[in-house]
Amino acid sequence: MAAELERFLSRLNAEIRDEADWGMVATYIPELAEVDPQQFGIAVVTADGAIATAGDAERRFSIQSISKVFSLACVLGRIGDQIWARVGREPSGARFDSILLLEREQGRPRNPFINAGAIVTTDELLTGRTPRDALSEIVGFLRAAAEDDDIHIDKSVAASEAESGFRNVALANYLKSYGNLNNPPQMTLGTYFHQCAIEMTCVQLALAGRAIAGLPGAPSVVSAVKARRLNALMMLCGHYDGSGDFAFRVGLPGKSGVGGGILLIAPGRASVAIWSPGLNAYGNSKAGTVAAERLAAHMGWSVFA
Repeated sequence: MAAELERFLSRLNAEIRDEADWGMVATYIPELAEVDPQQFGIAVVTADGAIATAGDAERRFSIQSISKVFSLACVLGRIGDQIWARVGREPSGARFDSILLLEREQGRPRNPFINAGAIVTTDELLTGRTPRDALSEIVGFLRAAAEDDDIHIDKSVAASEAESGFRNVALANYLKSYGNLNNPPQMTLGTYFHQCAIEMTCVQLALAGRAIAGLPGAPSVVSAVKARRLNALMMLCGHYDGSGDFAFRVGLPGKSGVGGGILLIAPGRASVAIWSPGLNAYGNSKAGTVAAERLAAHMGWSVFA
């Protein structure tokens, strides 16, 4: 299967580049605004341990909101189901940075993958610890999951987010006003911005997703029960107000980031990382979503099959 998958990924890479339907990069984060949208990479790790790649699979990119999956995994490992007293588990049906939704629901974010929910998750990981310790746990989790120590935070991206993240500042202050932030807003936000600025390659990210996919031989960084819950949340909430469309088209759990990455999980079968920095109207990778749909259809991967 590995050789056939390599051939398919090569064709897919050529199709994406020929179609050149790239979308627009995230211009509201100055560092990401400078990224060339005409890039595409994909890496697939299958249950037999094989790795198939195409395109820019070894190029580093800012994983942004994909980090929310791994920070949540850290929090679930630390305090378990207590986190659900602070954040819900329902799709938002609204933009990832919606202030109106947070106000309407009196400071309890709808799910941990919208920005407000992720800020709460980061705040919980930070409570009683220094930002350095909290970030070390997230980066350490990713390094252990990918079995690769060459995973780092891009400080220039973190600084760029801190300079331009006014909506996140508003969300953090709303959370604090409702008593749902344990730490000073600026401390939590600084940690959150650095978390989102973790950079990885598609190969590293696909390897890190093995435990969530339940692949044989994956590092024991998350229990099977917690992996199942992460997959459920990724399916329902992983693409913000585009989650239903993504589930309809792809049929697999996934988590996007405005850096253009997608972590795609075929439970028991494969972990997939896709990167193309141009975004669609939902703020998800435009070419990456097309690639995910075609890969899932070609391989017959779906949780609904």
